[in-house]
Amino acid sequence: MNRFVSTKPSPHHCRAQQLRKHSNRGNMASRTAQLEAQGRKPMRRSRYGCRNCKLRKLKCDETKPQCKRCCSFGVVCNFITTVSDLQPVADDSIRPSIPLKRVGPRPSMASAVWTSDTTYFYQLNAKCQDFLTRYLGRSLITPDDPSMVEVNRKLLALTFTHPFLMHASLAVALAYDRHLNSSPNGRRSVEECYHRSQSTALFNRRLREPIQTEDKDPIWGTAAALALLSFATPDTCSPEESWPLKSSGSSDLEWLRMSNGKMSLWRITDPLRLDSLFHIMAPAFAQMNSPLPDMGVYGIPSPLASVCNLDDSSTEESNPYFKVAHAVSQVLHLPDSQVTTGEIGVFPRSIHDSFKSLLLERDPIALLLLYLWYRKAGRSMWWVELRARVECPAICLYLRTYHQEHHAVHEFLPGGSLAR
Repeated sequence: MNRFVSTKPSPHHCRAQQLRKHSNRGNMASRTAQLEAQGRKPMRRSRYGCRNCKLRKLKCDETKPQCKRCCSFGVVCNFITTVSDLQPVADDSIRPSIPLKRVGPRPSMASAVWTSDTTYFYQLNAKCQDFLTRYLGRSLITPDDPSMVEVNRKLLALTFTHPFLMHASLAVALAYDRHLNSSPNGRRSVEECYHRSQSTALFNRRLREPIQTEDKDPIWGTAAALALLSFATPDTCSPEESWPLKSSGSSDLEWLRMSNGKMSLWRITDPLRLDSLFHIMAPAFAQMNSPLPDMGVYGIPSPLASVCNLDDSSTEESNPYFKVAHAVSQVLHLPDSQVTTGEIGVFPRSIHDSFKSLLLERDPIALLLLYLWYRKAGRSMWWVELRARVECPAICLYLRTYHQEHHAVHEFLPGGSLAR
């Protein structure tokens, strides 16, 4: 006789299940009450958070008008469209259209912030996060230029998805901090060297891949940052050990090679295209590429024209100093406060192969023209000043040591009748 097992649960089994369910509900209620007693609410998914938190890939608490994440990060919360992404609270040049709560000393940033793409991930520490808002949320090049401030903010938004741009931007911020806070003999920090090295490696790898439209602005921004860094980082902090006093080496005039390398990407990235964030800089680019005279000495101070052996019949073909002397003379008469990046950029663009060879050979007149540009540009552009503070005294010492017979050249140096 077959024996069948009943599938109906026994009364004792049903009673046990009911007890377990009641116990679980009691435990959940107890945990909820405990969380509420501790002042915490169960986490819920944020659907209407601010754009800053979405950009930083963080959960927004949706506190209005200023969420806690934006307060701790030091940026203006942007629930409304009239506030740009990652606008620093400390930036007085632009007033937000919403009232801001008074925020006390910024706490240490424990929120995770990172930059990543499909192959690379880097999490920013507290110092890097601080530098993002302290320096990168505004323009480090021309702080009083609203268009450059806007360019910098848009670039900052791209750093979170383009690690090579993030590392380059952090290296520039660290170099700017070095300019502000270091002694005349200040050296690069380990962090600055690290971020520059990482950016260079990632950038070179990225350039070996196909370039899409959305990559063009980050690539041009990184190229510009690396060119700036090459200028802001002389080989040594001691004039006695600097070029042109030191022995010839592969790093001589590296800043010029980097500047030329940046311009080689111009056609690829086309910063003047209508959808480029750099399109707003078209006037500066036009000024940088403005043509120089084809003949004569109009605009060149007479003593400088005499030193360079220039006259009304001089041309680029007949005199290797012609273009550079005109480029330097364009800024010599301007007040320091009126010198722009476009005007400063004319000089590197005017250096052709024959003049570069004269510099490498330490020709005294070529060195004088470079010295005059250093002196003028260094008083207006901080990254030029970082190199000028070392190489200006080095050039003076070199000319006084090895070219004492060039009295006309010495008149332009400190203590001379034509010194500026």
